[in-house]
Amino acid sequence: MVVLNRIYTRTGDDGSTALGTGERRAKCDLRIEAYGTIDEANSAIGLARVSTSKDPNCARVDAMLLCVQNDLFDLGADLCVPINPSAGSESLRIMQSQIDRLERKIDELNAELAPLRSFVLPGGSPASAALHLARTITRRAERLLVALASTEGEAVSSPALKYVNRLSDFLFVAARYANNKGNSDILWMPGQNR
Repeated sequence: MVVLNRIYTRTGDDGSTALGTGERRAKCDLRIEAYGTIDEANSAIGLARVSTSKDPNCARVDAMLLCVQNDLFDLGADLCVPINPSAGSESLRIMQSQIDRLERKIDELNAELAPLRSFVLPGGSPASAALHLARTITRRAERLLVALASTEGEAVSSPALKYVNRLSDFLFVAARYANNKGNSDILWMPGQNR
């Protein structure tokens, strides 16, 4: 259980922060950037939920988004404790079952969508626009996780990388679902403004 009695500690005033292991790193460290961007994606999903929670046609999507928000806290916990093969496996890690659930939800929503005839421009309903924003933030987080995994001395679990990749797919499908099941999508018209 997490207990936060005091919000400010002043320990980060020097530009550092603590990982879950207690190790201090600069706030601009790539690992901190990665899980900070996951937090940003989670906040964007929370903003999208302001709309999906009020739209009866998006009730399924809203329930899925709440589940994803909890998963993203799991992912943040995963990333804030670097993988240490010599230590025990007591750290919270993203599991394949979470990826499998996301894939099932993508398939469920996608089965109800109008087929794509072009790329989709971000926008449409407020919920869809917010979900597209969350999708692009998630893609940025994925790029940071890949960079972190490519850094000598750092590691990111394969399930964590897969989850973030699948999440952006889910958010794309959810954004289309929030646009009247894709019927209100705004389609890209190549070269339209030449």
